[in-house]
Amino acid sequence: MQSELDTLDQKLAQLVQLTQHLRAENLQLRQDVASALNGQRKGQDKIEQASQRLEKILAQLPADAK
Repeated sequence: MQSELDTLDQKLAQLVQLTQHLRAENLQLRQDVASALNGQRKGQDKIEQASQRLEKILAQLPADAK
């Protein structure tokens, strides 16, 4: 009986350790995703700004140059 309890205790300890590891990994992945999304937003903003500048330049070109 004690042997079974010891085995169960070991398995429970492993489960707790695995759960803690997975929680830490999950947190890191969430931070990575947030960082990637932030970078994507910044990239989209730069593209939008460049597009607006190009539109402005094109609007200033003479009609025969278009």
